[in-house]
Amino acid sequence: MDGFQAYGAGKAGGAFDPLTFVRQPQTVVRLICWLFSIVILGCVANEGYVNRPEEDEEFCIFNRNQYACSYAVAMGTLCFFCSTGFLALDVYFPQITGVKDRKKAVVADISVSGLWSFIWFVGFCFLANQWQASEEEDNPLNEGADAARAAIVFSFFSIFTWPIGDKRSCSSSSAQSGL
Repeated sequence: MDGFQAYGAGKAGGAFDPLTFVRQPQTVVRLICWLFSIVILGCVANEGYVNRPEEDEEFCIFNRNQYACSYAVAMGTLCFFCSTGFLALDVYFPQITGVKDRKKAVVADISVSGLWSFIWFVGFCFLANQWQASEEEDNPLNEGADAARAAIVFSFFSIFTWPIGDKRSCSSSSAQSGL
């Protein structure tokens, strides 16, 4: 059991190297999650609300359902803050020396990643369903259609990027088994 590391405890207390941090696959995936949240938020907030030429009031491009746009904006905003928080945790993680504290961080990482993956799945299904149910006469000029499709596509990609981002769980389980 020479190489035993509980939740990466053998690496605890090391100096922070920004170049090494940015090159880690986990950091790259977290930055991708962060970027996807910005894309979804930007697409829906910027071009998600349209109006007919004869109307003044703007409606959500997703089947005129305000809940669809609100859900997408909320997902994008919360995911942005959550991704930022986990990037900060990734920076701070090597400085955590207590095994129990590291375990809490890893369990929180796994739990939140699973939750976000589920939330993105629900969001993808909801947005795709509302987009499919949208009437052509609600948006005759086809404004914001590309932004709506982009929000749907990036919410689909986000389903898979969140579970990939918690690679500490793989290394910690193999470390516990002594591999």
